[in-house]
Amino acid sequence: MADVHSSETRSFNMSQIRSQNTKPELLIRKNLFSNGFRYRLHKKELPGKPDIVLNKYKTVIFVNGCFWHGHDNCRYFKMPSTRTEWWAAKINRTKERDVDSIKKLKKERWHVIVIYECQLKNEKLNKTIDRVIKQLNKWRIKTEIGNDG
Repeated sequence: MADVHSSETRSFNMSQIRSQNTKPELLIRKNLFSNGFRYRLHKKELPGKPDIVLNKYKTVIFVNGCFWHGHDNCRYFKMPSTRTEWWAAKINRTKERDVDSIKKLKKERWHVIVIYECQLKNEKLNKTIDRVIKQLNKWRIKTEIGNDG
């Protein structure tokens, strides 16, 4: 099946897709900030250039789009029916890069949280935020105990 858009229209549409400050990312940031967590954004020095970096907790958060990161078994990820081989290769490279970045971060003793956009939809949002905050507090307590003794 041919693309329903001209190449110019498709090119424009693709150029409008953000890689930073996406709605899912802003949702997480807003909730973290309102719960007292302070963070840095998109630290280029770290593998994978994480979306959110909480230095105090030695934690990074990646907020991934389900389509672009090939979220398995997700209703928001569907392989395009045109140029399938090209898209499959692109998405697989992204998944490999994600795995590599996480391995490097863990080797440097960073805690890693990966959140997919589908985990922030509707009723799942509060559950996801609660899970992240609970995990951060757990790591905070471990860090404080580790520094004292």
